Amino acid sequence: MKKRHIKISVLIVLTLIGLGLSWPAAAQNIKPAENNDFYDNVPFKELPFDSIEIAGEVTSPGRLSLKGLPLHQVMVREAVLNGTETKFIGAYVYQGYSLFDILKDQILAKKNKDQFSSPIDLMVIVENKKGEKVIFSWGEIFYPTVLHRQIIGVKVAPIIPSSTGETWPLPTNPKIVAANDLFSERNLDSPVKITVKSFPLAMATEKGKKPLFSPQIKIYIKGEEKGSLDKLPQDLLILNLPAVFFGRGQGFHGVNYFQGVPLRLVLEKYLGSQPINYRTAHLIIIGDDGYRAVYTASEIFNRNDNQETIICDRGQQNGGRFSLFSIGDFFSDRAVKAIKEIRFIE
Repeated sequence: MKKRHIKISVLIVLTLIGLGLSWPAAAQNIKPAENNDFYDNVPFKELPFDSIEIAGEVTSPGRLSLKGLPLHQVMVREAVLNGTETKFIGAYVYQGYSLFDILKDQILAKKNKDQFSSPIDLMVIVENKKGEKVIFSWGEIFYPTVLHRQIIGVKVAPIIPSSTGETWPLPTNPKIVAANDLFSERNLDSPVKITVKSFPLAMATEKGKKPLFSPQIKIYIKGEEKGSLDKLPQDLLILNLPAVFFGRGQGFHGVNYFQGVPLRLVLEKYLGSQPINYRTAHLIIIGDDGYRAVYTASEIFNRNDNQETIICDRGQQNGGRFSLFSIGDFFSDRAVKAIKEIRFIE
């Protein structure tokens, strides 16, 4: 009886090979057993992808094989902006290679390291075959409390409502998936290149400057000064956010409550009614000592997790008058103090 079972198993495997299927590939087309996982009810579709070009301010640019990198899973409700309307694409579960894993062993060669050695002014530009680009900040990839939220999706399955059974077309190519974005404008099809680049700002830092203080923040939109902020807008709700404040270099800074208003609401007063380009728009926050941090517009205006970045009024104390705090960051490094400029670039 045992020999008969072995012969049958061998026959099944040979049949699968004859059909051009590996054992795992065949198994993934079998509906999973009933369980409490809402995201495995449909087999994954493969989106083959094995390497990408790395360029820019790294010591070893060139083609990078993704073989051996772990797959991370994200669930997204994809919707895009179509003028003033919103178009729903579908709900999907993706598995893929995270930008964190792709870039973590790329040793930086910052062009401005003599002026500013920290990586928090870096941009990560992803480009596809058509030359289309999207931008991520180094901070949103490496500094958040929840990592691996930006991936190159190489497997996909629909998330089908149990009552309606509605489904949607599956992607046909690998794609960048920005799982924290409300609108999926940065979900870029067929990526081929990742470029690491410092924000182009010729400004040295004055480490340990005292007093560290700026009485106001100048706001620049697309290179034009649009106004200044010398007090928090009175019509905006003050948020009170607790945090275990922890820096990458200095470690624990205490348990603090940060009171302030959302940066997005402050900037909306200066941006006007024109839509924001969530794909490539970004901003840099500059302190009185030249310390700075880059954020993407999507990090500030286009989040689906309500993790606000706020401007705090510190008054006349050192590090005032205004400072920044990002509740979504694990490290405190992008909490710029004594902010003197905010520059918004598209």
